Amino acid sequence: MTLMNPMRLNRRSVLAGAGGLSLAAVSKTAGPAAAVADRPERPGQATLLRGASLVLTMDPHIGDGELGLLKDADVLLRDGRIAEVGRQLEAPRGARVRDVAGRFVLPGFVDIHNHLWQSSIRGGCSDQDLVGWLKTCNLSTLPKIDPAGMYAFVHLSALDALQAGVTTLVDWVHAIPYATSERYVQALDDAGLRFVYAMASFKGAEEQVRTVKERLLDPLPLASAQIAVHARKGSIATVRASWKQAQDLGLMLNSHVLEHRTDRAEEQIATLREIGAFGPSLLMNHAVHLSREEIALLGDHDVRVAHCPLSNMRLASGVMPLPKLHKAGVKMGLGHDGGTNDTSDMFALMKAAVGLQRAVHEDPQIQPALPAVLRMGTLGGAEAIGMADQVGSLTPGKRADVLVLDPGTLNFAPRFDWTSQIVLNGQPLNITDVYVDGRLRKTGGELVGVDTEKVVLAAEEAAARLTSTP
Repeated sequence: MTLMNPMRLNRRSVLAGAGGLSLAAVSKTAGPAAAVADRPERPGQATLLRGASLVLTMDPHIGDGELGLLKDADVLLRDGRIAEVGRQLEAPRGARVRDVAGRFVLPGFVDIHNHLWQSSIRGGCSDQDLVGWLKTCNLSTLPKIDPAGMYAFVHLSALDALQAGVTTLVDWVHAIPYATSERYVQALDDAGLRFVYAMASFKGAEEQVRTVKERLLDPLPLASAQIAVHARKGSIATVRASWKQAQDLGLMLNSHVLEHRTDRAEEQIATLREIGAFGPSLLMNHAVHLSREEIALLGDHDVRVAHCPLSNMRLASGVMPLPKLHKAGVKMGLGHDGGTNDTSDMFALMKAAVGLQRAVHEDPQIQPALPAVLRMGTLGGAEAIGMADQVGSLTPGKRADVLVLDPGTLNFAPRFDWTSQIVLNGQPLNITDVYVDGRLRKTGGELVGVDTEKVVLAAEEAAARLTSTP
């Protein structure tokens, strides 16, 4: 039996008279989950999401405006892809038809910078800046985590991201032993989201990086790889070797850059330029303390950037010059950044990205505008990591990573400006359904086939082992 979310209002009272929605089109209060909770999907079965009040395709060639909006529309998923988007679509023979009247359908969120293992130190060192936090929480904890503990922490974090609507995630993974890497990748794969495993390379580990890619990642249809570094002039030989390996393997280079004001002394930009990495195969995380000249260089060379506003706020790192990067044409996405984000909530991340710039500039028109930040959380993130041909929009032919969002809740209703409300009022509880590669991973507000209590208990036991380890 599917229980109604206790925060959900009666749908007739919420949606009556809302922009032409007929009461006959409103779904039953139990929502679309009630129709499917008692029967599993068949492999390869097509799914028609019928009658969504609003579809945000993120494709202006399909719908209206830059977000490609369609009202009262359907989305057909077939063979793991978006098959068709439009009104009054015909359901293929044998398809599952799901009534999503009164709800929104949009692409899954794309988180382009995270460290999932850091759920092990959630809330830790909360009075420290980046330098203090790295020393007292991050670097002192990682060596103590055994393979079983790593699985528990990563599995917890990945499922948290998935239930919050993140369907594609880039995980910047520190240098860890191969046995721990096996469990790390297994945890990501078991969670069921699409992931990019950015492996930190180090001297003597080049063969391990190749082995992890070929043995652990390449066989998984939802996995891909990057090479992770922390650029600094003092280790330029190592960074150069990592860049060469990234080129040899056809991977992006993923580096933390100018997160803290003291990073300037490490000559990070100069290092990345000297090794020849400046270009579309470089993803820079944070990029808070860029000069005007460096911003222009990023735009000229099509370097990609991950913006992590909640982490930057927590660690007192500063505010990224996002409007200037936007003006320079830099492709940007949003990142949660592990244990210093303290949440997997993309809605909170989008609000922070908007609010920080408005507060600093005292200008409500400054970038990112609300449509722009919605794009950053979906298609913009996909563009930044070179995956826009696969995910980020509901364009037919792309992989079927899809969210269903319920606006009929106490935190979201009543209708006024739905697009703005997604950013300003949305919360993970509004995401009722999540599809990854066409497979239903969350429905009725609950993850499919996941014993949440067991996942939490495993993480708690792993954390207890950490505290008992000298």
